[in-house]
Amino acid sequence: MNTPKSRQVFLIGIDIGGTKCAVILGNADGAIADKVSFPTEKNGGPGPALDRIFLETARILEKNSLGPGQVSGIGVSCGSPLNSKKGLILSPPNLPGWDNVAIADLLKNKFGIPAFLQNDANACALAEWQWGAGKGCRNMIFLTFGTGFGSGLILDGRLYSGTNDMAGEIGHVRLSDNGPVGYGKEGSAEGFCSGGGVAQIARQEILKCFQTGKPVGFCPSLEAMGTITARDVGLAADRGDPVARDILAISGRYLGRAAAILIDLFNPERIVIGSIFLRCRDHLLPHALEVIGREALTHNAEVCTILPAGLGEEVGDYAALGIAKAGAEGLL
Repeated sequence: MNTPKSRQVFLIGIDIGGTKCAVILGNADGAIADKVSFPTEKNGGPGPALDRIFLETARILEKNSLGPGQVSGIGVSCGSPLNSKKGLILSPPNLPGWDNVAIADLLKNKFGIPAFLQNDANACALAEWQWGAGKGCRNMIFLTFGTGFGSGLILDGRLYSGTNDMAGEIGHVRLSDNGPVGYGKEGSAEGFCSGGGVAQIARQEILKCFQTGKPVGFCPSLEAMGTITARDVGLAADRGDPVARDILAISGRYLGRAAAILIDLFNPERIVIGSIFLRCRDHLLPHALEVIGREALTHNAEVCTILPAGLGEEVGDYAALGIAKAGAEGLL
């Protein structure tokens, strides 16, 4: 029997990105009731973008006939740096001019609903913990493995964000003295385990092939090498291309190194990985597990399962809702 809307408790999620924003309406069970996406206004600082966010939030509430008493929280997902305790956005690289934007207070004052802010990795961790592959466990780590490589930490049943919201920056950890560049550091975890990192590994391995006369099926020339993406590598690996599989094997081994560090430090029950891992799991996971078995403490590794994001490619839609739910329940 369906609960009447008048008796349901809803959540609002707001995802603020450098290219697009989204306002999502959902409930505490993680069911999405409505969503609107729109380009991020780039000109004139944060003002025009905030005006559009407020407008679309008001529209989604009005469209669904919801008042403040029926919405328990608003969650905002945004790139770092930020101050989650004060609800401040602090000039993320993809949002120039967003200096000390008090987004949580602005939303609370506008709509009369408590508002909460977290970075996108933490937001995805909250969503996967509440509704996805991390549901039911108290210690879980979410890894992004997309444009960047970061982590969100759920420890003892709560989000852990550190002293100034910078906990879990595994992408900045150097895994090798040499290697692809990520997070401004050669040989970093992000250099090996991100879209840009996989592309860098691909260019290096393809060049070796050309120098030794070995053909590369998915890259016919040196000129084409510069346009190769992680997606190209993944599709070629699915077709059985040996060079593409070797490229992902390299990334997978370094994913295992990063995961082994996290397993030894935090002793999680689950590590949940999104984005590229979802699409390339079969090519990455065996190599990661081999390294974890060799590098992590046996007792720690035995109790930790590596899983793809249970919310799939849509984890971003649930991320801001996860913030709203955790905030409304006093878990932030």
